[in-house]
Amino acid sequence: MQKCTPRLHDFFLTMARKSFGELGVGDEAIVGYVASLMTDFARTDRLYTLRNADGHSVDSVVQILIENDKASDDDPSIECTREARRYVGDYALFMSGLFRTHVEQHGSLEYYLEEGRRSYWKVSELDLTMYRTGFLMFQQLSTNFEYYSGALDYMRKAYFAPQPGQSPFDQFLLEVEGWVATGLSDN
Repeated sequence: MQKCTPRLHDFFLTMARKSFGELGVGDEAIVGYVASLMTDFARTDRLYTLRNADGHSVDSVVQILIENDKASDDDPSIECTREARRYVGDYALFMSGLFRTHVEQHGSLEYYLEEGRRSYWKVSELDLTMYRTGFLMFQQLSTNFEYYSGALDYMRKAYFAPQPGQSPFDQFLLEVEGWVATGLSDN
């Protein structure tokens, strides 16, 4: 993940520790990973890293997998495959957790949960193949994906609740913009 802004990361780490702790899910490594993921994806250029042939942001797991397949034809390396699968897992976790309502409205929640599990498992397998440490964390992310996604959904409901009639997606983005404006982030 890109280097994150310390204050914004600390904020997300505090929120993740609180939410995950209240639900009794995830260890410190998972909570730290999720906080880094949230910090990284607070930047829309990181959340929507891929563009289709028309230059539009790719914003669904299906589209991401299609674009990743095209990219893997150009660079079939294990490292490229690993990073693509990690991004899919991260995106699926972020969206199915913090923007669950949006994902559900498109009838995609079960697909996001399954693809997130599958992607993190693939990352763990590739890490093991490349003799990398950390493969166990990705196995844990895969095995408990639904719990972590649920903890992010709980965090959103408990701590980032939108105003009545306001889109949860818009509300979260407004809050991130506020954090940027008040100096919690340099993004």
